[in-house]
Amino acid sequence: MAASPGPAGVAGAGAVYGSGPSGFALDSGLEIKTRSVEQTLLPLVSQITTLINHKDKTKKSDKTLQAIQRVGQAVNLAVGRFVKVGEAIANENWDLKEEINIACIEAKQAGETIAALTDITNLNHAESDGQITIFTDKTGVIKAARLLLSSVTKVLLLADRVVIKQIITSRNKVLATMERLEKVTSFQEFVQIFSQFGNEMVEFAHLSGDRQNDLKDEKKKAKMAAARAVLEKCTMMLLTASKTCLRHPNCESAHKNKEGVFVRMKVALDKVIEIVTDCKSNGETDVSSINIFTGIKEFKMNIEALRENLYFQSKENLSMTLEVILERTEDFTDSAYTSHEHRERILELSTQARMELQQLVSVWIQAQSKKTKSIAEELELSILKISHSLNELKKELHSTATQLAADLLKYHADHVVLKALKLTGVEGNLEALAVYACKLSEQKEQLVETCRLLRHVSGTEPLEITCIHAEETFQVTGQQIISAAETLTLHPSSKIAKENLDVFCEAWESQISDMSTLLREINDVFEGRRGEKYGYLSLPKPMVSKNYVHFGML
Repeated sequence: MAASPGPAGVAGAGAVYGSGPSGFALDSGLEIKTRSVEQTLLPLVSQITTLINHKDKTKKSDKTLQAIQRVGQAVNLAVGRFVKVGEAIANENWDLKEEINIACIEAKQAGETIAALTDITNLNHAESDGQITIFTDKTGVIKAARLLLSSVTKVLLLADRVVIKQIITSRNKVLATMERLEKVTSFQEFVQIFSQFGNEMVEFAHLSGDRQNDLKDEKKKAKMAAARAVLEKCTMMLLTASKTCLRHPNCESAHKNKEGVFVRMKVALDKVIEIVTDCKSNGETDVSSINIFTGIKEFKMNIEALRENLYFQSKENLSMTLEVILERTEDFTDSAYTSHEHRERILELSTQARMELQQLVSVWIQAQSKKTKSIAEELELSILKISHSLNELKKELHSTATQLAADLLKYHADHVVLKALKLTGVEGNLEALAVYACKLSEQKEQLVETCRLLRHVSGTEPLEITCIHAEETFQVTGQQIISAAETLTLHPSSKIAKENLDVFCEAWESQISDMSTLLREINDVFEGRRGEKYGYLSLPKPMVSKNYVHFGML
């Protein structure tokens, strides 16, 4: 669930939810995780903020009073439209009906209160110099505004739970049909069930795509995109792998091929649900914990903080942080694919960083006891020197990873090994199969290793997640191509076995192309040419809108 109903107010939609000049605080701790909820709330918050800001002026002209009254009435009318939609959603979802209805009643009451408090016909006022006094009940207005935002937010978040429930229900239907597909034994039955499966996957694609586009968290969007990309590509693999199994029921490699697709799809389906329900799977590691660039960024922030506070942290913690970073560089220096020149340079910069940290610690200790200008200047120089060394290390690591990736992509652009595997398959040449399967395994290990190095220099969490997706795809698809090639080699005249191998080879080629795009993105971020927005691998653009996007707010 995106969030649960809480105290009055709204959180997570920017500065507009903070305290204004009137001291009106709207923040309550409710976390808004989707753009549609936030965008539905923003106009209402804007109107209420207008009312509260007007309250600060004791005297107002008749024209101003009428404008305030129109705002109050508009808020009430919008809330009325909103409540009708909320009640309709409640009637369709009995498990949430009571909660939604209570929140709707609160919203309606708050809207009516605001309309009454801004109605100039209900005021007993005295005119003085053409000015009129209004809003004698400041507390009442603020209280009604808070109640209104709280109740509207509760309705939106409960409606969001309905959307999440729809995605879970859709996933469950897909899983149930997949289980039937796994057990099917005839072509006729398979065609019938796969047709149903296709329709269910389209529905799931739209629902999960809608959610992906709606998420505010770029990291979650990237995870969702990766999971949905797996489902998109595996759907065609599942079709050909299953047909191959039905055509060759006693072929072990065909069964292995099919089982691999089913396993990967189930994992991807589970991943989507983890994201929409905001639940982590057991043992899931935060990707930022193994990213060198993130570690360097945090380390530099810590040493720069010493300029303001010499007691910000202990020297032991600083030394430990640097050692963790340098330990991770072993992924580069231990790699068989790192050139001798890059390896030597990384080791040299690592040694230099250690020495400069020792110098920094020495000056830092002196600065804690001697508050002199010369010591302060020496501390500043030490901070600048180690920062420079770490920047040089970043450049070297980036150069190592991206140069390796570029060389690999160029070397494998013609897909010689894939073409050879297809040829050995139709020839039924088992000896040649063993040779080229070995070559593809070597290529796979190179690409997997390169993706691991790119993770360290990706620069942003979304790109790091895309690196992980690429690594997993190469790892799994490489094995699947070999099993598909083995099936074709054992049955060289089988058209479906050939088609199946083609599908898996196309998936590999597609991932190579995606990796080329990923490499450009990483270079752009490193060179400061792009911000935080990236195009993620995804299914077709969804056509299904959320229930509450058109709630008729202001």
